Amino acid sequence: MSLSLSLPNKTKANPSSRLKLTFLLPLRLLFMLSRLSSLLRNLHPPPLLSSRSPSMARVLSLPTPLPLSLAPKTITSIRVSAQSGFLINTNSLRVSPSLKSSLCDRGFNSLCREDGRGLAPLGRVWASQREYRKVRRRASRSKVKELELNVSICIEEDLPDDAEILSITEMLRLNVPMAMKLAFDGLKDSAYKTRDAAISDVGGFENVELSLLLCNDEFICKLNKEWRDEDHPTDVLSMSQHAPELKLPILMLGDIVISVETAARQAEERGHTLLDEIRILMVHGLLHLLGFDHEISEEAEAEMEKEEERLLKSLRWKGKGLIQSAYDAETNANSHNEYTDDRKKEGSLRFYKPKFNYIFCDMDGTLLNSRSQISSANVKALKEAVSRGVKVVIATGKARSAVISILKMVDLSGKDGVVSEFSPGVFLQGLLVYGRQGREVFRRNLDPDVCREACLYSWENKIPLIAFTKDRCLTLFNHSLVDSVHTIYHEPKAEIMPSVEHLLAAADIQKMIFLDTPVGVATTLRPYWTEATRDRATVVQAVPDMLEIVPHGTSKGSGVKILLDHLGITAEEVMAIGDGENDVEMLELASLGVALSNGSEKTKAVANVIGDSNDEDGVADAIYRYAF
Repeated sequence: MSLSLSLPNKTKANPSSRLKLTFLLPLRLLFMLSRLSSLLRNLHPPPLLSSRSPSMARVLSLPTPLPLSLAPKTITSIRVSAQSGFLINTNSLRVSPSLKSSLCDRGFNSLCREDGRGLAPLGRVWASQREYRKVRRRASRSKVKELELNVSICIEEDLPDDAEILSITEMLRLNVPMAMKLAFDGLKDSAYKTRDAAISDVGGFENVELSLLLCNDEFICKLNKEWRDEDHPTDVLSMSQHAPELKLPILMLGDIVISVETAARQAEERGHTLLDEIRILMVHGLLHLLGFDHEISEEAEAEMEKEEERLLKSLRWKGKGLIQSAYDAETNANSHNEYTDDRKKEGSLRFYKPKFNYIFCDMDGTLLNSRSQISSANVKALKEAVSRGVKVVIATGKARSAVISILKMVDLSGKDGVVSEFSPGVFLQGLLVYGRQGREVFRRNLDPDVCREACLYSWENKIPLIAFTKDRCLTLFNHSLVDSVHTIYHEPKAEIMPSVEHLLAAADIQKMIFLDTPVGVATTLRPYWTEATRDRATVVQAVPDMLEIVPHGTSKGSGVKILLDHLGITAEEVMAIGDGENDVEMLELASLGVALSNGSEKTKAVANVIGDSNDEDGVADAIYRYAF
């Protein structure tokens, strides 16, 4: 077993700098054991410990060899050149769905065509396939012994299908053997003093085995935790399988694992493409497998950095080597390479499968900040979640027309947005519920006697009140607080009714809102109306300066439950985000309830997790952190 830690250490003062690890992973070895069973029948496995890093070494128990039927299928053979002495077989790793890796109990997807037969050959086409006439030729003697390079490109099963990833994988089928050949060419006469020379001349082997696995942060984080006790993702891990003691004709070089999600972030930060970054990480991992280790000394770091630069320059690939890139990032005050928390970044969700099918989200105090605006970060997060197939459902005390108006300003309304007149949603504290095709599936009206009493109280005490009736707002007199509900909260402009009787006769009323200062609501309005309504209605608060009176026994949570039943959705499919007391039942109902830090204590007490505030893009943070 080869185990080494490496750290770009031009600035030794930063103890949190990225570490790299080389260790043994029995991925390719599983397949090799099935092919070499006759050679290994009478051999005991050698010790798998590294003398260089005994404190972190692990002994891996090798699983039972796979039957030959599960061995990877060679799908193409490409001769590099007549003088190279290399024959490259690029494999698409085909693993039975029931076969699970011993690593983190995860399986691996094969890269295959839709017909399931593997990738189409890029090289040799047999005469029988083209129906050409067969001609006997004299067998030519090979002047140079051919070395077969067997490369398997693997995609971890939880990495979602993505067109760019599939395209990159196609490129890697050619790029990885090219890099291997160039790296091998420099081994025999290598002048590097710090490289472990256990692999010095590959000419003595019949073939070389290497696999490259593309995964997401979650998968590589588990590897990092298991092998390095580092509970965070990294960009690349190299895993050597070379066992010199066996004297085998096959060089089992090892495995390279690359997190596509981390690579995507680094590519954006460093100004090149995702393919460029994956190539850089692949070269770095390959050099570790060949004995380079930039952790052991500054001289070793300089030598590995030089070899990275040589390979990338010779291959004419863009970007600096990983060591130089990491050093540049450390010296850049604006760098964000260090992964300081578990929040995924915008633009990266396409590499994750959603954990929930639905996100139910409140508006005031949640999606909207303290200025009743939706931030660009929240907009991006919602759009990306929708693009990944997650359905966002608004559950709010607002009228539907108000929500459509607000989200229209940020291009989140309409057919492909979050809300429209044809989408499901929960409005007016659950008193109006719209289902499939935006059709009304539930409505609950406030007791007429309560409505009359509230109107009379408003008129006599000159405390402004707004009656909500579907997409209309009614009031008894003009007031600046009434105007603010329209100008700030984007509710329909209130229509002034000439009398209490005119207001009550205009339409059925779903809820009423009293407007006052936070102190007036807390000390006067709430105590009075809690006592006055008793079993006829319920008082709730979404914001401190408003007191809402709604029908007894109804809530936003009950509206959400009605919609879930209507759509046939289970609570396990739902993540809910809110802040106010009116969100308590909704958060309790969801599989994951997120209360923003600006929320009420009652709301935070029932939530599964507490997120950032609405002024800190709390909805975006919750989506990136928990939805995928």
